Amino acid sequence: MNPLRARLAPLLCLLCLTCAVPVTSAQTAAPAPATEQAEPPKSKMETGIIGILIFLSVISLGLIVERGMALRRETVIPASLAKTANHCRTPDELIALRAACNERPSPHGRLLIASIEHLDLPREENAELLQTRARAEVAKLERGVVVLEIITGIGPLLGLVGTLFGLITLFHGMGIEGTAQQTPIFAQGISIALNATLLGLVVAIPSLVAWSYFNRRIETLAIEMESLCDEFLRSQYQRNQHAEG
Repeated sequence: MNPLRARLAPLLCLLCLTCAVPVTSAQTAAPAPATEQAEPPKSKMETGIIGILIFLSVISLGLIVERGMALRRETVIPASLAKTANHCRTPDELIALRAACNERPSPHGRLLIASIEHLDLPREENAELLQTRARAEVAKLERGVVVLEIITGIGPLLGLVGTLFGLITLFHGMGIEGTAQQTPIFAQGISIALNATLLGLVVAIPSLVAWSYFNRRIETLAIEMESLCDEFLRSQYQRNQHAEG
């Protein structure tokens, strides 16, 4: 029995070691849980630039809608007033025209009222006074358009500032060792640069188009009002000359 036990003891030890090795190796080879890459917090600079660009886009949209409604031809030069002024021949018709201008305020109506009020003056003086009043009305039409011009200029500049800040963030990530820390910083820098550039262009392009269109629109309406008022003055002074003659 003793020789048998002596032979079985090494076999039992070998069996135990064989069974223990897979368990140990399995425990050793078990992959460690991957550490999640934490997204770096947004900086105040990024939040400020994006917030300002969104605020400018809201202002630009509001001005575009407001000026688009204010610069309609029917709002600036009502067709009914222009038609009545062309057929105004008697003093009673002048009174009716002035009342119509007061009932429906408009830039052209205010110019007609100024012309009627100074018909007792020579034509040259009346024309000079009318030009002064017309410049004031054109200035009112241009209200808000200069803001669109400013937004057109500073929108791309703010986008460029955001792009540079994103590149700075990107290059800052290159100095950090370890891929797990570099990747979120790279992604944040690229995101800042692209978002700022896109928002800057989105703000500037519609503002530029609206600013160019409104300037041309105001110029066209100013020329048309000048032509209508000059025709009205000429017809009134010719009628007075015929009446005196």
